[in-house]
Amino acid sequence: MPVYDYTALNAKGRKVTGIIDADSPVVARQRLRESRIYPVTIREVSAGEASREKHTPESLRVFSRVRPVEISMMTRQLATLVGAGFPLVSAMDVLIPQTKAPALKKVLAQVRESVVEGADFATALSSYPRLFSPLYVNMVRAGETSGTLEIVLERLAEISERQQELKTRIRAALAYPLFMSLIGIVVLFLLMIFIVPNITSIFTDMHQTLPAPTRMLIAVSAFFKRYWWLMALAVVAAAVVLRRLKKTPRGEYIYHRTILRLPVIGLLVRKLAVARFARTLGSLLENGVPLLNSLDIVKNITGNRLIAEAIEAAAVEVGRGQPLARSLEPGDTFPDLSIQMIQVGEQSGNLEQMLKKIADVYETEVASRVLAMTSLLEPVMILVMGVVVGFIVLSICLPIFEMNQLVK
Repeated sequence: MPVYDYTALNAKGRKVTGIIDADSPVVARQRLRESRIYPVTIREVSAGEASREKHTPESLRVFSRVRPVEISMMTRQLATLVGAGFPLVSAMDVLIPQTKAPALKKVLAQVRESVVEGADFATALSSYPRLFSPLYVNMVRAGETSGTLEIVLERLAEISERQQELKTRIRAALAYPLFMSLIGIVVLFLLMIFIVPNITSIFTDMHQTLPAPTRMLIAVSAFFKRYWWLMALAVVAAAVVLRRLKKTPRGEYIYHRTILRLPVIGLLVRKLAVARFARTLGSLLENGVPLLNSLDIVKNITGNRLIAEAIEAAAVEVGRGQPLARSLEPGDTFPDLSIQMIQVGEQSGNLEQMLKKIADVYETEVASRVLAMTSLLEPVMILVMGVVVGFIVLSICLPIFEMNQLVK
């Protein structure tokens, strides 16, 4: 069934936009009028246009991105409708008008059209890899095969919501220290460029020998004032170079290896990746996806090249008949606790639940450690700012004290 993109006026005279599926433009206009929406323009969205939209460069689709929270909300609503007995197409008919994101609404309409034409739900979703990951598609396929689509959708929503909750907690914990650091850097930058030169110019005009701290302050202030644009350019250039290097296989490998070797952050990144691996693998196994296929899927969602390679190597050993715990041991990529818990899960025949416990343990530990780090970071920031400001004040006051001594 064709999908139409429309611009219309509602009963209050306000402009609204959206999409609707109908057999023809006439039927689409009639259905809109029945909903007290009066179309101004209506245009068919072709399959070719949808395909071009999927391959549009990222820079041109900035304003049509779909946030992960919108995907998880859509998944939760679809699971509720399917669980209530709605057929899949009817559930999507109810869901599409309630979807607020225009890009997601258009994709769901195209997916519905593919399902009506005879494609299974997982195949229709796989046409949009930027929105629906291999994990999502494979779990939906497993749910369709086993007849438990509503349960699979619920678990997908839970996985997404847990990940979003953890990200929100970490971002909230880091927001205040990062904001205060930015404000402190800006204030010090303005002091060194505008305030300090005006004050220290009084001392330089006196042509007297200045204390070492004052000379150092004057030199640093002159450097900032003269080369501030070069420093800003260097920061931007470093960011651009780092971003481009991360897109190359070698650069990505070096970056991820460096992150894992950092003293405190590396351990947190490792545990966060292991938690993501464990939760996703547990959900896939619980929904009937074979272990080798599950390992092939989860290696792409860890977010770290070294950990992904460790999982890939483990999948080869599992294919040769080795237990999963023993296959993950080489390289010390996975923490010892996770290996031991996986081993216990394999021996007890309860691997899926043990993987979820591993995820719970590491997610809680990472969130607690980040909170503790940020609570320590605040007094450290205050101490650093106090030392810097104290040095500036001391450098300015020392020549004044010496002048007072000369006057006496």
